[in-house]
Amino acid sequence: MDVFQIIVLALIQGISEFLPISSSAHLILPSQILGWADQGLAFDVAVHIGSLAAVVTYFRHDLVQLISGCQQSLVTREINAESRLSLMLVLGTIPAVLFGLVVSVSGFDDAMRSIFIIATTTLIFGVLLGFAERFIRGESMDAMGWKQALLIGIAQALAIIPGTSRSGITITAALLLGFSREVAARFSFLLSIPIIVAAGTLKIAQLIQQADPVDWSVLVLGVLLSGVSAWLCIKWFLAVINRIGMMPFVIYRIVLAGVLFAIYFN
Repeated sequence: MDVFQIIVLALIQGISEFLPISSSAHLILPSQILGWADQGLAFDVAVHIGSLAAVVTYFRHDLVQLISGCQQSLVTREINAESRLSLMLVLGTIPAVLFGLVVSVSGFDDAMRSIFIIATTTLIFGVLLGFAERFIRGESMDAMGWKQALLIGIAQALAIIPGTSRSGITITAALLLGFSREVAARFSFLLSIPIIVAAGTLKIAQLIQQADPVDWSVLVLGVLLSGVSAWLCIKWFLAVINRIGMMPFVIYRIVLAGVLFAIYFN
């Protein structure tokens, strides 16, 4: 890849990872429209590290409180708000990890990367996101129980299907369960940390098995660009979500699906 391709792909990954618009739907466009070759496994690892660094940095104070709360619960043997939320994040992560392992072993992941599937899921789950706006009751994070966390986790498992959008489907599930937009987004972003770690670990294991040489300058640039753009995206999204709602992203996904269908049927 040349520098321009690195910049474009890293920014696409960083921006679309946390917005409810599907990173896989966007990463397929450069190859289909511009004829770019696949960026490769090493670059995928780099941009995932950048995304992970962004969300961990942004929520560093929350993570410190969660760790401190869990330590306190171990000492007092009583559940507090932080340890309870940590448990909900664990429950929400389990379905995606299990489903991801099944798909990885079965080899279905390559079969699901067709433009038609990505366009279809982009459209369907985009419309569902708009429908979920009707169910908002403004529930706080304190209302998150094991059933809600598990349902959101099951929804997150569907994001294994390209075009679904991990952040989009988890926010949709949280809205359908009555949570406020801000709570839905924050829980979705916190839930991304363990799943990005899991996915990154799997990709690193696959990368180690490859004998291809690695261009470290490309990887460093990918980490930096995806990390900075993802951090700015998280900050912007949480600042405006209550004001603009989900409809701009719904409309964008419908248009994007139309573009992908046009490419597929052309």
